[in-house]
Amino acid sequence: MIDYLKDFRIGIVIAIIAIVTIILGAITDKILRYFLYRKLSNKEYDATGFRFLKHLIITVIYILGFAFALIQIPEFKIIGHSFLAGAGVISLVAGLASQQALSNIVSGIFLVIFKPFRINDKITINSFVGIVEDINLRQVVLKDAENNRIIIPNSVISNQIIVNTNMHDTKCCKIIEIGIGYESDVEKALEIMREEVAKHPLFIDTRTAENKKLKAPLVVARVVALADSSVTLKAWAWSKNSTDGFIMYCDLLQSIKKRFDEAAIDIPYPQRVVTFKSNETKP
Repeated sequence: MIDYLKDFRIGIVIAIIAIVTIILGAITDKILRYFLYRKLSNKEYDATGFRFLKHLIITVIYILGFAFALIQIPEFKIIGHSFLAGAGVISLVAGLASQQALSNIVSGIFLVIFKPFRINDKITINSFVGIVEDINLRQVVLKDAENNRIIIPNSVISNQIIVNTNMHDTKCCKIIEIGIGYESDVEKALEIMREEVAKHPLFIDTRTAENKKLKAPLVVARVVALADSSVTLKAWAWSKNSTDGFIMYCDLLQSIKKRFDEAAIDIPYPQRVVTFKSNETKP
């Protein structure tokens, strides 16, 4: 009977510890979210480290709660004390956790320390393009243009080449490349491309004061190749970010095509001549 009462008391204590741990984790999460949203109102504040720290603190709370619960069971007291010991935590987790999980945690810490990208940066990893939405102990969450969530383990990101569109400078250069016919007026085509780029509302002037003093052109457009059936022209159009750059690029393709049609500037396209062989035999 005494053993049953003892087991019952242990069960009650463990249940109380579990409830307190869950409540404490939820309260901590709400408090840190509140401070995070306040910080996000300041556009110059970097939320990457703060958000990663939030995940780390909540994880530690659950680990401690689990350790205190283990201490209540006599058979697991040694394991529980190992959880609470500083050196014991590392050795025990290393023994229980998988190598991949530890690799993700360590890689996540390095991502936060060295910051190859931050929250709200637009990056490209393994042909996946998206906005960094979250960085936690295990993975990075990207949101793509179709509002899908792309989950990439931290250890995978650490071994990949990352293209960061927003690192240090958000300006984006879009290259407008169009081929025109050899009989078309090249100078007129280049002039049209410069005019259309310059008058687009999302285009920005990136010339320095020295370049303006030297009367450098507002928009650079040049002949870059003489292809088999066309003369290749390129114009460089700058915008304040990649989103504006994509919109500007699409608009310019349409407006330049319209101007080329009005100016009788030909844009060649592949053509084939099909010959039908007659089966009739000559007499």
